[in-house]
Amino acid sequence: MGQALGCIVVDQSTVAVKEHFGKFDNVLQPGCHCLPWCLGYQLAGKLSLRVNQLDVRCETKTKDNVFVNVVASIQYRALSEKAADAFYKLSNTKQQIQAYVFDVIRASVPKLLLDDVFVQKDDIAKGVEEELEKAMSGYGFEIVQTLIVDIEPDQHVKRSMNEINAAARMRVAANEKAEAEKILQIKRAEGEAESKYLSGLGIARQRQAIVDGLRDSVLAFSENVPGTSAKDVMDMVLVTQYFDTMKDIGASSKSSAVFIPHGPGAVKDIADQIRDGLLQTESV
Repeated sequence: MGQALGCIVVDQSTVAVKEHFGKFDNVLQPGCHCLPWCLGYQLAGKLSLRVNQLDVRCETKTKDNVFVNVVASIQYRALSEKAADAFYKLSNTKQQIQAYVFDVIRASVPKLLLDDVFVQKDDIAKGVEEELEKAMSGYGFEIVQTLIVDIEPDQHVKRSMNEINAAARMRVAANEKAEAEKILQIKRAEGEAESKYLSGLGIARQRQAIVDGLRDSVLAFSENVPGTSAKDVMDMVLVTQYFDTMKDIGASSKSSAVFIPHGPGAVKDIADQIRDGLLQTESV
């Protein structure tokens, strides 16, 4: 009804192109406008000023001969002050943008190795955006943002990359495990060495205490019993310890059989051997 009366309504974030007998006349901003068709005025069309997004998938090859699919997301919009250029100069905006994206990506990616493509994807996106901005500004469009949203190598290449990564991680884990085992062995050896050192100190102190005790006993016995020599006292002490040892061996349920010479002469020989051993220890 409004168009029959020569009135049109332009929505928000939209502009309309007004023509007079087929020739561009004016750009109508949002609101209500009078368009007397009887005087040759007509509505050529409307143009949205909202941001549009175009996803472009481009297949190309890297410097190390790996084919990848690069997905670029282009966000663009028409400029209100250049609405006439945006409406008349391009017949297919999306194809024009797609052509520029293909040109930039296929010119930059073949210069990079596959790993560098992932690292420098922001630089690739910046190059695409600069080229599009320079080309599309003449057609009344603004490039809002350009993003490289995905880089997809061939499935076999992705599988190989995952296997390489897994092998590297397993190698690191093996090295860490070996290093941990090395540390454990070192600590265990240090603990054993410290234990043996302390055990040796204990044995040395035990023997020193035995020697000191025997010496004190011999001196005390010699002073209290006149006419006895140190040798007589040592023989008596050693024989006493000998019989105590035999008693302990016999009383122990876990002791195995021990065969030693036994008799009056054997006791004297054993006493001489024990006394010689203790005297050598004391001299050391």
